[in-house]
Amino acid sequence: MVEKTQCSSCLITSSTKPWVSLVLLLSFSFLSNAFDYKDALKKSVLYFEAQRSGRLPYNQRVRWRGNSGLTDGLEQGVDLVGGYYDAGDNVKFGLPMAFTVTMLSWSVIEYGEQIANSGEYEHVLEAIKWGTDYFIKAHTSPNVFWAEVGDGDTDHYCWQRPEDMTTSRQAYKIDENNPGSDLAGETAAALAAASIVFRKSNPHYSHLLLHHAQQLFEFGDKYRGAYDRSLEVVKRYYPSVSSYKDELLWGALWLYKATDNSNYFKYIINNSHEFGGTGWAITEFSWDVKYAVVNGWES
Repeated sequence: MVEKTQCSSCLITSSTKPWVSLVLLLSFSFLSNAFDYKDALKKSVLYFEAQRSGRLPYNQRVRWRGNSGLTDGLEQGVDLVGGYYDAGDNVKFGLPMAFTVTMLSWSVIEYGEQIANSGEYEHVLEAIKWGTDYFIKAHTSPNVFWAEVGDGDTDHYCWQRPEDMTTSRQAYKIDENNPGSDLAGETAAALAAASIVFRKSNPHYSHLLLHHAQQLFEFGDKYRGAYDRSLEVVKRYYPSVSSYKDELLWGALWLYKATDNSNYFKYIINNSHEFGGTGWAITEFSWDVKYAVVNGWES
């Protein structure tokens, strides 16, 4: 079972995970010349290439990886090929994957120049787009988002390379009858943050990302509920302990930054007290808990 503070190979769970390494490497590179932070950054970005699912591109640098998961979504009649595997397993969990993309995008927004100087800028953009392309596929209608591909239980019983996997590729979705405001809010945040990243280099794609972000946020806000109550299959792996209100605030925050639409800022102000997280000490910022950053930005 994947716990928040365990599993050092997981795609994203806690402060020991790769996105934090990416941000910290960029920050600490200004403090010391004793270590080769450029090389460390390169290896951090390579990690995401090793986690790719789907048909790999011609410029894939992790050559020992091959195509995998090419029939994902086929049984459900949708195309869910792509995205990222979660850890040493072959499951695609939506909530930590979306948080990963949000944080990668934030890293580019804050440290784009430093990433470019390291020679990794295009590779980081490719890492972001690998995730956002998948989210667009998974958002098959305004109020439907495919939350997971694969089954954690059967997957963890059998250690396999994704190229050879024989375990279940069942896909699970959230919709009007099975809400998942936390997953919808986090994915909206990821797409909105990525839209900022691609605004100048690919304005059409940026607009598409923002369109999906706004739809997902509206879906999550209108049909409220925690995704792990709708999809019990995720409870043993990525339960939404903080529930969904922090993700709705987080999604609104990134949509405000991406659009400068004051309605999103008003949403944060009007709901922050009711949604919680403002009157007690926050000791965690992770794929599950977003209150700390929302509070910091709001203040």
